[in-house]
Amino acid sequence: MRTLFIGDLHLSADRLDITQAFTRFLDTELDDADALYILGDLFEVWVGDDIALPFALELAEKLKQVSQKLPVYFIHGNRDFMLGKQFARAAGMQILPEVTCLNLYGIETVILHGDSLCTLDKAYQRFRKLRSLSLARWLYGCLSKKTRQGIADKIRSNSKSSNQQKSYTIMDVEPNAVDALFAKTHTKHMIHGHTHRPAIHQLANGCQRIVVGDWYEQGSVLSVSAEGINLQSLPFEHTT
Repeated sequence: MRTLFIGDLHLSADRLDITQAFTRFLDTELDDADALYILGDLFEVWVGDDIALPFALELAEKLKQVSQKLPVYFIHGNRDFMLGKQFARAAGMQILPEVTCLNLYGIETVILHGDSLCTLDKAYQRFRKLRSLSLARWLYGCLSKKTRQGIADKIRSNSKSSNQQKSYTIMDVEPNAVDALFAKTHTKHMIHGHTHRPAIHQLANGCQRIVVGDWYEQGSVLSVSAEGINLQSLPFEHTT
């Protein structure tokens, strides 16, 4: 048996190839899985459970079917931090705290989306602190659907423009933040996404930091079992 981790799918109505690849993954890759963990940014943007698009509702039904066979867990990302209990319930997903510790086949492991580790990106960390406030989230939820959609579109546009101007270092995790989280959680393995740089990093302190990749051009799946760790890509099936 194995536990699977994915993240950064950035599903949207204009990228149905990603949705189809994810659906195919759910249909074919979970037979021997103990659990599925989605480490944030399942959707490109999420403005509220009450504005879920048809493709997202169809996906919720699919995930609900999966959840009847194995547990499905979800950690919020920076693009879908407003995903709430209503959609999670419809999808059969259990929402976990943004930093969660697990014992994976005898190894203490911390899992998270990963954006909190990019501490050199000061502007983003200020935004992240603001949107994490309960009052800010409540006020946002009180806005009209049209206004929320407009804000989300603006954030998405600004994020793309800003990221193009930021250096590789600023966009990546900060080593001191990684070390601090290992020390705080007393874990040996760390699994996260967000940076879109899939890799297995062997650290000097004997710990491992594993990064799941995005799904823009191909799928990325981390499989963890008692035998070890396997980070693999899943090519998209292109139709003519």
